[in-house]
Amino acid sequence: MNFFNELKTILNKNIRTYGMFIALFVIMFTFSILTDGVFMSPRNISNLINSMGYIAVLAVGMTLVIVIRHIDLSVGFLAGFLGAVAAILITRTSLPLPLVIMAVLLLGSLVGLVNGFLVARLNIPAFVVGLAGMMIFRGALLQVTSRTGTIIVPSRQFNAIGNGFIPDINMLPGYHFVTLLVGALAIAAFVLMEIRNRNTKIRYNFEIPSLPIFVAKLLFISFLIGYVTRILAMYNGLSWTVVIVLIVVTIYHFITNRTVLGRYIYAVGGNPEAAALSGIDVNKITYFVFASMSMLAALSGILYTSRLQSATTTAGTLFELDAIAAAYVGGVSAAGGVGKVTGSIIGALVMASLTSGMNLMGVGISYQYMIRGGILVIAVIFDVMTRNRFAGGH
Repeated sequence: MNFFNELKTILNKNIRTYGMFIALFVIMFTFSILTDGVFMSPRNISNLINSMGYIAVLAVGMTLVIVIRHIDLSVGFLAGFLGAVAAILITRTSLPLPLVIMAVLLLGSLVGLVNGFLVARLNIPAFVVGLAGMMIFRGALLQVTSRTGTIIVPSRQFNAIGNGFIPDINMLPGYHFVTLLVGALAIAAFVLMEIRNRNTKIRYNFEIPSLPIFVAKLLFISFLIGYVTRILAMYNGLSWTVVIVLIVVTIYHFITNRTVLGRYIYAVGGNPEAAALSGIDVNKITYFVFASMSMLAALSGILYTSRLQSATTTAGTLFELDAIAAAYVGGVSAAGGVGKVTGSIIGALVMASLTSGMNLMGVGISYQYMIRGGILVIAVIFDVMTRNRFAGGH
């Protein structure tokens, strides 16, 4: 009985974190029943995860922007424009692919620094800066694609980024062996990291969950990693898109949880005035967050252009809203100062699962938009209610 009481207490304390996992499980379970198991088929899950890659990357950057109490509406068409720039560089120059990617990412970072300067130094509201950027890059995208309307990218290497899968060694018939191996290594790394974190907390006399609860958490998350890995291994394995998203999430998870910079970002989001008084350079933090956001927008544009194997006039449409929705659904607080990049990835997966499930059921696009909008409102209401609850409100 003590086990279940403790579990209930932990869930109540961390409802913001665990709520999205519960929502994802309910959505997947429901659609699996309604589609007679088609939703959970290896092919559909693989396509679902690959199709959300460019939004997931944007959601990671948007998480930090919202955490410091700002918003960036320019990233959708910035992604579309920079994806078109990448396509032009590949088709009309002889630059090697790595150099093209680095140049586009650098260009994205520079745009972000300009946005950060306008917000931090000139005190222009981030909403206005983002709105202006949205119109500027929408026009820029139309300009660079005006001749043909679509820029076809013939590069097989570039197109493999959005459509290719990691190579395999045929050691297990019917399964992508390397994907299974990566999944096993991920589980091992997760378990070792959790044990190390627990030991560190014990050393400093921090509060920790009981051993049964700790073991249950390890088993549950290890099962989830193993299950998803197995499903992907039954189709084509891990795609390069998923590998890129995992690398981005790992880097930003480390930055936000293990570095001084990460602590400063959350301090600025929690209370900018107090952060400034404690010696934190709020302007520099703003520069970094906006530069990071625009760099990830450039990466998103590369992933999207690669997936379509072309740059189009409509690339980037509503990307920023999907990223914002993923961040809020993933537990980022509308008041700033709270949110995790891992949560935003789950949020992106929730939104992608909704779209995929509704498409399989033949739900009309008009109803899809209304349902997704409703989910976003529910996520923000949930955030406000939990914030008031922990603040002692009613």
